[in-house]
Amino acid sequence: MVGRKDEPPYQTQAEQFRMSMKVHEHSGGRAAVCTTFDPYTFEDKNFDQNTIRILNENFREGSIAVKIWKNIGMELKWPSGKYVMPDDPVFEPIYQDIQKHDKTMIAHLAEPDTCWESLEQMGPMNPDYNYYKKNPYWHMFGKPNAPSKAEILSARDHLLEMNPHLRVVGAHLGSMETNVDEIAKRFDRYPNFAVDTAARIRYMMAQPRNKVRAFLIKYQDRVCYGTDGEIRHNDNPAESVKRWKYQYAMSWKFFATGEIFEYEGRKVQGLDLPMSVVRKIYHENAVRWFPGLIE
Repeated sequence: MVGRKDEPPYQTQAEQFRMSMKVHEHSGGRAAVCTTFDPYTFEDKNFDQNTIRILNENFREGSIAVKIWKNIGMELKWPSGKYVMPDDPVFEPIYQDIQKHDKTMIAHLAEPDTCWESLEQMGPMNPDYNYYKKNPYWHMFGKPNAPSKAEILSARDHLLEMNPHLRVVGAHLGSMETNVDEIAKRFDRYPNFAVDTAARIRYMMAQPRNKVRAFLIKYQDRVCYGTDGEIRHNDNPAESVKRWKYQYAMSWKFFATGEIFEYEGRKVQGLDLPMSVVRKIYHENAVRWFPGLIE
């Protein structure tokens, strides 16, 4: 679930939760629910209390995690015009309550580096070009007083430091997609932090193979496989499943084999990771970092 208002059909937190729980129930429990909260009410007098009450109700009904999204740091502002950052004290009671209930928080904070570049700098061959061309609202380049990516990630790191017992999984490689060394620094500094690979495997493919392979073997307990796969309200489900299957196949080739293959115009050689590491990335780490999943 995502607390967003940027594209229709906008659903309230309660509507999203009801829909998500239906998927959970019809899956026989195999699809777990990660809830969220409405950050747009952050100025309300009882924001933290109301949010905690709603999240606790969701926990009782079966939600195993909570997600915060990029609108924190990239959209929400105080009346002064200052952007609301993920380590703002207004959120701290909520983070503490999530930790108290032994739930995990997924943090999609910031975006790829290209979000702060012009379309001309990116060029039409860049995989992010079309997204920011179609979604100028989320393109931070040239926005007055917009925080840099480094400022948002620094606030995220401060959140981790302030809440050392809160499990946090950074979505999309923690938005440190272009350099696994940066992820490694956070892993060494924050034992409560892991990342998922959703929609960012292409960036791993672009880095030196031996470097990425050594990173995944060293930090084999800290990376969860993710896809970012979805079916939107006006999508053709069969076409969506076709895309998913293709991405699953490319991911498996990259992690589990030494094959040479082409992906998005790039020649890639698979990492040929030990199968014990592959199993952790695809299964065991998810079970460890998200208590409540069916094992």
